[in-house]
Amino acid sequence: MLLSHGTTNAYAASPVRVYVAGDSTASTYTTGQAPRTGWGQALPVFFNSNAVVVNVAKSGASSKSFIDLGRLDHILGLITAGDYLLISFGHNDEKVDDPTRYTIPATTYKSYLSQYIDKARAKGANPVLITPVERRRFNSVGVITPSHGEYPAAMTELATAKGVPLIDLTASSTRLWNAQGVEGTKNYFMTLPAGTYPNYPDGIADNTHFQAYGAIQVARLVARSLNSQAVIPAADFQKLDDKIPTSAIVWPTTAPY
Repeated sequence: MLLSHGTTNAYAASPVRVYVAGDSTASTYTTGQAPRTGWGQALPVFFNSNAVVVNVAKSGASSKSFIDLGRLDHILGLITAGDYLLISFGHNDEKVDDPTRYTIPATTYKSYLSQYIDKARAKGANPVLITPVERRRFNSVGVITPSHGEYPAAMTELATAKGVPLIDLTASSTRLWNAQGVEGTKNYFMTLPAGTYPNYPDGIADNTHFQAYGAIQVARLVARSLNSQAVIPAADFQKLDDKIPTSAIVWPTTAPY
């Protein structure tokens, strides 16, 4: 019997695993933090039973600190041949005043990202680079102002040099934010009025992190690109064009790894 991912066996194929290494924009949040949601937390809604998302993204992590905290080693202890590793950093690599996280785009940023690529490949897994999602920062005429400096270009250069698939989430999210505009994007980000959500009684104005609806739409950008570039088999995806209710998001009671 021919099984998904080209495996022939008398038994059902095990689902492929899609690991997410990233920062707070991708992280999984708990019930006590809802409706804050990372795109990695929302990504499972776009995969069927052929694929399982394992979100190891860490709030506050850079490409450097994620490794120093042992989270890449954790993934490498689990990942197997044929699995995928989505790698998305940049927000915290930019923090020049924090030597535990700061990396230089042309040198150390590429060097740390290369560790993810090389070590995943050594396990027979498939690395995928994802440029950092853009923040909600509009200029005076209502156009998004780039906030990631040279990091997206450095990641793009590395992807070309090492032959790694690249999802340009910086570009695709910028297009989405510009299309939605100053007011429309408030439904995507943690720009919450007071008295609406029990976890944020005083409201919040956070233009970096997502509420559930926004995380779903960013996850859709990632999933569509994985599908359109044939990085992951088309048979593993579902609902790429469907309206996804925010009730599809699962907030665990305690934080995952």
